[in-house]
Amino acid sequence: MTSTATPPPSPAGAPPVPPGAGDSAPEPSLWLRRLRGFGYAPAAPPADVRTRLVPPYARPSGQLWTALGVPEASRHTWQRFMAWAGPLLVTLVAGVLRFTHLGSPKAVIFDETYYAKDAWATIRQGYEASWPKDIDKSILANPDGVPLPLDPGYVVHPPVGKWVIGLGEWMFGFDPFGWRFMTALLGTLSVLMLCRIGRRLFRSTFLGCLAGALLAVDGLHLVMSRTALLDLILMFFVLAAFGALVIDRDKARARLAAALPLDEDGRARPDQDIARNLRLGLRPYRLLAGVCLGLAFGTKWNGLVVLAFFGVLTVLWDAAARRTAGAGAPYAAMLRRDALPAFLSTVPVAVGVYLASWAGWILSPDNGKGGYFRDWAAKYDQNSPLSFLPEWLRSLWHYETEVYKFHVGLTSGHTYESNPWSWLILGRPVSYFYESPSPGTDGCPATEAGKCAREVLALGTPLLWWAGCFALLYVLWRWFFRRDWRAGAIACALGAGLLPWFNYQERTIFYFYAVVFVPYLCLAVAMMIGALLGPAGSSERRRALGAIGAGVLVLLIIWNFIYFWPIYTGQTLPMDSWRGRMWLDTWI
Repeated sequence: MTSTATPPPSPAGAPPVPPGAGDSAPEPSLWLRRLRGFGYAPAAPPADVRTRLVPPYARPSGQLWTALGVPEASRHTWQRFMAWAGPLLVTLVAGVLRFTHLGSPKAVIFDETYYAKDAWATIRQGYEASWPKDIDKSILANPDGVPLPLDPGYVVHPPVGKWVIGLGEWMFGFDPFGWRFMTALLGTLSVLMLCRIGRRLFRSTFLGCLAGALLAVDGLHLVMSRTALLDLILMFFVLAAFGALVIDRDKARARLAAALPLDEDGRARPDQDIARNLRLGLRPYRLLAGVCLGLAFGTKWNGLVVLAFFGVLTVLWDAAARRTAGAGAPYAAMLRRDALPAFLSTVPVAVGVYLASWAGWILSPDNGKGGYFRDWAAKYDQNSPLSFLPEWLRSLWHYETEVYKFHVGLTSGHTYESNPWSWLILGRPVSYFYESPSPGTDGCPATEAGKCAREVLALGTPLLWWAGCFALLYVLWRWFFRRDWRAGAIACALGAGLLPWFNYQERTIFYFYAVVFVPYLCLAVAMMIGALLGPAGSSERRRALGAIGAGVLVLLIIWNFIYFWPIYTGQTLPMDSWRGRMWLDTWI
């Protein structure tokens, strides 16, 4: 299967070409002729507009079914079965990788020292507590014997992620397995979601499963799935919102296609009046996207930036659908029919979910014994011009302004801080955990002359990320010159996770923030591999060469993941073996 199963849409602003009009089409402009020199070659639209609005899924070749011994009458059933069996198999592998020895290292690693304890307090009393500085060892030794502090804690991230982590602690206890359980679960489910999202994007089960498999063997995603930090949770909700919007796009275009008139041959044809005026009705998947974006916003504030990116993306998709259906002024039609419903389905919903996520803090006492700053309005804001607003809302607003000041003013140096320019090339990963066991202890061979190394390094699988740099260039080229909406969607989602950080280069930021856009990097690589396999109608020689190249790349990525597995999971290595995995000096 190839990533070119979906016909690329016509250039922006170009009206649909009616059947039989190809020979009489006007000569392209000089600008378009020049663009063709760079690869711009929009395909002539198919006769049936339904195919352009809702492209069919790619089907395995008859030779494959014959080789597998599947009778022709059963092929459709098997194809539907594989649409779920393939993603579930990939997810099973991802789950085994993420849950194997999840409680190891038995330690509070990196920022787990904040989120594991904040989650425990949130799930127990609804808001974070102020913990003693040296409490981690006591928690590891006897978690049941550690009392919950009475004083509220000042925290700088919203509560959703801590509610999620706390759910695992509530089920399995206040220990490393308990506080890592939910991130491992969401990391595993995100692989399943990416398989299905990729299948819908590329109209290919194979490419969808490939994208999910690449995510399953990415080192950064694996490490973040096995650590109780917020960024993997943010990634999950952003990916869920992206998937909901992709489904919404298909559903909306299917309604447009169903409303179009048919010609005498039963083929749908463009209709300007329908394309301009049709109301697309209730769109529950876009509402679901609003809920997921609210949960993302309620995990970390950069979810709000993703909301802005995705909001623009979904209305541009509506305009493109109306143009394909025949609207002469698609953007005007979108603004009249789709923009306001899109806004109401996402922004107010996301804000409402965000406020609801603070319910534990809001319901806590406002007499100084509740959440941090919960009593601020009662103490200091009685004569405010905004005193007509509820006290909890004014106190929350004050809390948020103080948190914002903290974030923009965070410039203190850190050993593992990095610049976003270096993220894609893995310039500075983050060491979450490091020990130097002596020979004969903790898995270090007794024959070793010196100490061993045991590390958990938040590092993406290098060959996957470096291939992803080329895949990103391919995606941008395909979006700009081929007007491929799939490439545009991948670029938009990846940009939402990466680009905002360039505005805060003076702030202390870390490479592991990049886990938010890892799924879209995997989609980009899958799309590039689909292009390597060759478009439909390619010669057998072209297909064979493409399959060899694509297969070698995928196998190298898997080998690379296996090679780095010990430093993703905190296994003890002889010092020479550990140094051999430090490919760049900046990784140490």
